[in-house]
Amino acid sequence: MSHPTPPPYFIGLDLAWGTTRPTGIAVLDESGRLVHVSAAVGDDAITAALAPYVEGPCVVAVDAPLVVTNPDGNRPAEAALNRDFRAFDAGAHPVNRGRPEFDPPRGGTLAARLGLDIDPASAAPRRAIEVYPHPATVALFRLDRTIKYKHKTGRSFTLLQAELLRLIGLMEGLATADPPLVLDDRGGDDSGWDDLRAAVEDAGRKSELRRIEDQVDAVLCAYVALFATRRPDAVTTYGDATTGAIVTPTLPVDLLPASRSARESAPDPVAPVSAALRGFVDALPRIREATDAMAAAITGLLDDAGVNYLTVSGRAKSLTSFAAKASRTVDGVPLYADPLTEITDQLGVRVVTYVTDDVDAVVDLLAEHHRILDDRDLGLETASEGRFGYSSRHLLLALPDVAPYTDVPCGAASVQVRTVLQHAWAEFEHDIRYKGTVPEADAPDLDRRFTLAAGLIELADKEFSAIRERIQSSVGDSDTDTDPNDPRISGQELATFLTSRYPDAGWSRSDHYDWMARLLLELGVTSLDELAVLLETVDHAALDVRLGYKHPSRAVRRLDDALLALFGEQYVGLSGNGDRRDLLRERHARIT
Repeated sequence: MSHPTPPPYFIGLDLAWGTTRPTGIAVLDESGRLVHVSAAVGDDAITAALAPYVEGPCVVAVDAPLVVTNPDGNRPAEAALNRDFRAFDAGAHPVNRGRPEFDPPRGGTLAARLGLDIDPASAAPRRAIEVYPHPATVALFRLDRTIKYKHKTGRSFTLLQAELLRLIGLMEGLATADPPLVLDDRGGDDSGWDDLRAAVEDAGRKSELRRIEDQVDAVLCAYVALFATRRPDAVTTYGDATTGAIVTPTLPVDLLPASRSARESAPDPVAPVSAALRGFVDALPRIREATDAMAAAITGLLDDAGVNYLTVSGRAKSLTSFAAKASRTVDGVPLYADPLTEITDQLGVRVVTYVTDDVDAVVDLLAEHHRILDDRDLGLETASEGRFGYSSRHLLLALPDVAPYTDVPCGAASVQVRTVLQHAWAEFEHDIRYKGTVPEADAPDLDRRFTLAAGLIELADKEFSAIRERIQSSVGDSDTDTDPNDPRISGQELATFLTSRYPDAGWSRSDHYDWMARLLLELGVTSLDELAVLLETVDHAALDVRLGYKHPSRAVRRLDDALLALFGEQYVGLSGNGDRRDLLRERHARIT
């Protein structure tokens, strides 16, 4: 009985030049997902780490020579590769038998021990190829010079950290490439990539970066193995099987190196991206503080206004995400001249609501309290193109000129507002379609299904809005189950009462009604009839004018304003208002 051939693994080895230094090891599965990354010292440890992955089909990409026959000078492989890549600072060092580490070459010895075919033209199911990360990064990421993450005399720790983070960000961007490289740990198994990234972000010394650098290089080598297998027409083999060969993604014909004057003016390159990364590293603790403050401020604003929402969350942009965005180019030209000030989503807040009407209410409220620098309704933009797809309201708010916001380099907060259904669609699509887990053959069908789901979600959002409008229009005729012996007004009773009294006002959060019911009890208001009599004396239109509302306030906020107008300082002093007395006094001053 025949057994099915197991799927191949694509393995990267950043082979150390000595047996006492760590070798980086990385393994990708056939989908391009990272399944293993580690470091090992010595050939025995390397062989043991690779054992589960080299028993069946595999391609092992080794950052070290496999074949060396020349007694001195360069191999033909280095000479040919240098003609293409030296101008990009990606030339190879001389390889010859005169150097002890290449007589014999450790890479070739290890390949023989694993039983791997080392002919670069071989189609054997178990084989090894020699690769070189520097030219691979130039070709894959269209760089005009190599990323300066390798330790050299004169390079500062902050430069090395920033450049390594830049490389990590670019590699994470390969999630949408052909073939994809899937590095996140959200697929279930812990590949270790998130730990590597965190270790770079938390590093404090060059030695800590060197320990991580080998493993990052190994992941890049593994991707070159995958790339060479899936896209053989897009790779170049320098040299041959007899004298040694290096396999790398082909240098784009239209890619030009940085000019000589640029290199001479910056021998230790402090390019805009690297400078921005160093600035971002310094500012990140304060950006995180400002993010927490903005999320809390928006939550308080929504609560105070009685706007109905599901969640408010904040997140500061990660170093690697910033690095990837800062490194973007268009036709080889950097997208950002000054990434530190031009990348505006360093501080992000997301508000998730129940229905689309609440999205508009949140946006209107934010516009009353913040200067809006940009407002994009991506759902409308998609619809204007005759399509269904991603829907979300994206705002860019100018940050207040007070601490802790003054230390955010871009001076803005990126705020997304969308319904819970829109949020579910966006998160699912991001995790599935944009994490490299969609087989190429299935992509057209899954695109159609995502589009269909987006259309259904738009319809569902409209139906939920219609349901709420129907309930609001008929809720005054409904009875609620209450205990006749309980003197308190329940939150449910209050919601029904306010919906009937203010039919044009939107709903508030359920806990807001419970909170207002407790305030009424503190005031000694124990029946809806008593509350109705009190509210008859309030001129809500005049209150709205005095308070300067540009949009209709929510039901709970209307009641809040009315009670403040009626009871003044007594209302301010209630125990349930202990965390907002200053806001209430400021509002009361406008009323009076």
